[in-house]
Amino acid sequence: QVQLVESGGGLVQPGGSLRLSCAASGFTFSNYDMNWYRQVPGKERDLVASITAADRTINYAASVKGRFTISRDNAQNTVYLQMNSLTPEDTAVYYCNAGAVDPWRRRVAYWGQGTQVTVSS
Repeated sequence: QVQLVESGGGLVQPGGSLRLSCAASGFTFSNYDMNWYRQVPGKERDLVASITAADRTINYAASVKGRFTISRDNAQNTVYLQMNSLTPEDTAVYYCNAGAVDPWRRRVAYWGQGTQVTVSS
């Protein structure tokens, strides 16, 4: 059974930090690109950060660049999102996503359940 189990969300003050974790099981973690998305009610789900499987290439959304850090530990089948200097605009449900292509070039994707991050004073 494929599982992406997230933890680390919660309530934090502006300027504070949180570290999100996503523990994966049921698939070959090291073969999958790992991504963090976030979504505010009534708006579309946006990509926040990505780290590839092949060469660990990292990309960030402009809104979080310099504040967030994505990393992965293939030995622990876990991807992390370190979030610093948080602002109320970072408030959202954050989703862990694993993506790859199969031998027929069809997209394979798995999603976590989402974890709430609220930045408020």
